[in-house]
Amino acid sequence: MKTALYPGTFDPLTNGHVALIRRGLEVFDRIIVAVADNTPKKPLFSQEERVNMAREALADEERVLVEPFSGLTVEYASKRGACALLRGLRAVSDFEYEFQLALMNRRLQRHIQTVFLMTDYQWLFISSTIVKAAASHGADIEGLVPENVRLRLEEKYANGEVRQGTPCLSAPFGGFRPPDKA
Repeated sequence: MKTALYPGTFDPLTNGHVALIRRGLEVFDRIIVAVADNTPKKPLFSQEERVNMAREALADEERVLVEPFSGLTVEYASKRGACALLRGLRAVSDFEYEFQLALMNRRLQRHIQTVFLMTDYQWLFISSTIVKAAASHGADIEGLVPENVRLRLEEKYANGEVRQGTPCLSAPFGGFRPPDKA
């Protein structure tokens, strides 16, 4: 069985991530979505919340396992029996960073390959950061993230739970207003 590890912060999981996972399933028998806790980012959601949202969003994907992890990604991949790290690329700037990371991972674990998939064109502009920025101002993010994630984001911001993980560091002027669904 060919297993790939798809590591990330997933704060939050977007439809771009989901599309990449589904395309990865055309190449691999199983994908482990590994939700990182030791990140230099300051996530809006706890690791437990991110894992739970991803599990719910991917519940219909029988060959996908979502689990938390810490430590070096490539060591975790080896421990879980993965033959590859799955990575998505949106732009040349992504490639520069990912290329360096892939070379370091290859040096640390020669038997684990890094497989890059280009993001579908419809998700080129999407990132978790951009989605959080829009949601924090009450913008309509429907269709950009799984529905369970959209509801959790709206709940976080409606309750005033704004952390450093949000590009908008303070509540929007006039407070959060969920989008009109007219």
